[in-house]
Amino acid sequence: MPRDTVDYEVARSIGAKLPGVTGTAGSRGMALKIRGQILACQAIHKSAEPGSLMVRVGSDRRDGLLAENPDAFYLTKHYQPYPVVLVRLPKISRTSLEALLTDAWNFVQSEAK
Repeated sequence: MPRDTVDYEVARSIGAKLPGVTGTAGSRGMALKIRGQILACQAIHKSAEPGSLMVRVGSDRRDGLLAENPDAFYLTKHYQPYPVVLVRLPKISRTSLEALLTDAWNFVQSEAK
């Protein structure tokens, strides 16, 4: 696998570097959590494309991501009511995923206050 390929393991390793984040894996896939709150996880709903990561972000950030890079970011009807964006992992760079997961970390932290 090329070094620049982004998959769930890469997402887990990036997320695990954030303060307080733990990576879990189970029968429902990979998840990144902080204090029990999901930061990001494997998108498992049937409406999500294979190889997609669900990432928690605010609605303004989500709208910006969808507008700026619809190849990498998308949303399905199922996920629309939630403050999340779906990421096609093969279509995003490590650098962009690092920035996105940092944004998600900040969002989850602000939601907990």
